[in-house]
Amino acid sequence: MIAIIDYGAGNLRSVTNTLKYLGAEVTIAGKPEQLQGADRIVLPGVGAFGAGITALREAGFEEPIKQAVAGGAPLLGICLGMQYLFDESEEMGIHKGLGLLPGRVVRFPPDVPKVPHIGWNQLHIQSKSPLLEGVADGSYAYFVHSFVAEPAEPADILAQTDYGVMFTSIAGRGNVFGIQCHPEKSQAVGQQILRNFMEMASDG
Repeated sequence: MIAIIDYGAGNLRSVTNTLKYLGAEVTIAGKPEQLQGADRIVLPGVGAFGAGITALREAGFEEPIKQAVAGGAPLLGICLGMQYLFDESEEMGIHKGLGLLPGRVVRFPPDVPKVPHIGWNQLHIQSKSPLLEGVADGSYAYFVHSFVAEPAEPADILAQTDYGVMFTSIAGRGNVFGIQCHPEKSQAVGQQILRNFMEMASDG
């Protein structure tokens, strides 16, 4: 069973529909206790980091997420949900993240083509990962974002994308994964990533 966290700042419908289309058993977790017993957890997010992480904390999800991860449940952060996984973000001030992956979230530098980055760009795979099984190097995925994660550990970078600068588009360590692109909008590539996540075994 996959629990999708509903804290009022995530785009739940399209992710939920895609997972159900792929055959997943999905529950919408609007309360922290609903994460108990989940085999896998999806953390979506849209909007600004500060408002989103505040909503997540005020809904009481921070410690249950960390407990689930410590218990071995795979966690997938999508878009802003990926950015939450890091130590902090500089979007509209400095905001503390979940600290599940070391690093920080920064704005695109001024020399990129356009901000926000909207559209299809390639995934350049950097490390072998169960999340990327069957995903060809150079596959295209769909992005919408203005900030990017900078992992502190190069080993946590699973894929990069070239948008005038190379940025981390997929990160992961252990059972914690984050993808900056929208898998539910990335057609076959996104479906393969979600299918891989569905098939991950819990370490617990």
